[in-house]
Amino acid sequence: MEKNIISEKVEDITAVTVSASVLSNLLSVTDRRIRDLAQEGILVRISKGRYDLTQSIKNYILHLKMNNEMKEVNDNDLDLKLEQAKHERIKTEMAEMKLRVMKGKLHDSEDVEKVMTDMLTNFKGKILNMPSKLSPMLVARANLSEVKAILEKECMATLVELSKYDPMLFYRSEYIDLDEEDGVLVEENQHKDT
Repeated sequence: MEKNIISEKVEDITAVTVSASVLSNLLSVTDRRIRDLAQEGILVRISKGRYDLTQSIKNYILHLKMNNEMKEVNDNDLDLKLEQAKHERIKTEMAEMKLRVMKGKLHDSEDVEKVMTDMLTNFKGKILNMPSKLSPMLVARANLSEVKAILEKECMATLVELSKYDPMLFYRSEYIDLDEEDGVLVEENQHKDT
C-alpha cells in the first residue's frame, strides 16, 4: 500500500493536531509514555487521542532541556559532595596519624634514620675501639681462658649498650615535653597552658 505524500507548502502548523501514535513516532517514545507526558501536562491533549502538535513539541523540548539541566546540577552537586567527603576523610586520616606520632606509635622516617644512624655509629666505634683497648690487657695474659673472658666481657658490654632502646629518642620535641616535677610525658601544648 502506497502512502500519499502531500507536497504542498504549509505556512502555519499551529492548528495541526495529531494522534498519539503519530506523536509517539515523532518523539521516539511509546504510546504509554505519550499518555504519561499528557497527564504531566507536558503534551497538550485537545481531545481523546488527539494532541496539539506545535505546543506539544515545544513543551517536550523544554521538558528535555530542564531534565538535562537538572541532571547537570545534580552531577555537579554529587561531584562537590564527593570531593568534600574525600577532603574530610583525608583530614581525619591526617589527624589520626598526628595522634599516633604524638603517642609514639608512628615515627617519621627521618627521626628513625637519625636515631638508628647515631646508635649504629656508636656501636661501630666501640667495636673498632676494642682492639686498641684490649691489646694492652691481653699482652700480659698467657692464660687463654682469661683472654677469652676479657673479650666476652667487652663484647657483652657493647651489645648491652646497643640493646638499650630508648623510645624517647623517636619522639619529636614539638609533640611532647617532659614535666620536670613528676617526670611524666605531657603534650607540649598542655604543658605550655599549665
